Amino acid sequence: MQPRNIIIGQKVSPEKIKRAKELRQNMTLAEKILWEHLRAKRFNGLKFRRQQIIEGFIVDFYCHSLGLVIELDGEIHNKQKEYDIERDKILSSKQLTILRFTNQQVPEDVESVLNTIAKKQEDIENLRDLQQEKE
Repeated sequence: MQPRNIIIGQKVSPEKIKRAKELRQNMTLAEKILWEHLRAKRFNGLKFRRQQIIEGFIVDFYCHSLGLVIELDGEIHNKQKEYDIERDKILSSKQLTILRFTNQQVPEDVESVLNTIAKKQEDIENLRDLQQEKE
């Protein structure tokens, strides 16, 4: 099932909007590298957004057509594992799929990261096809 109205109509504080804008302006090296591959529908024709606010959380990259969230985890995530688990639970409850990579994975092997994203795209699209056949 495709996520519906995840973005439209959500109430977002001005502070959260400001923080997302700051994060877009100060991307990590890993985010910059991955964004060059994802932006402007360069990756399999998919539209990705960066630093998208969903359910009060700012996710690194988001593709609405797939319901796919991509997170790049730096050192901070070692200190907030419980928060990340709860956050993933909330996002997953909205029929979103979350892929996590480390900040080291992207510059070291961006092709492997992109292959993983492409495989997840295929999985999501196949699942949708099966669900539509049942309807």
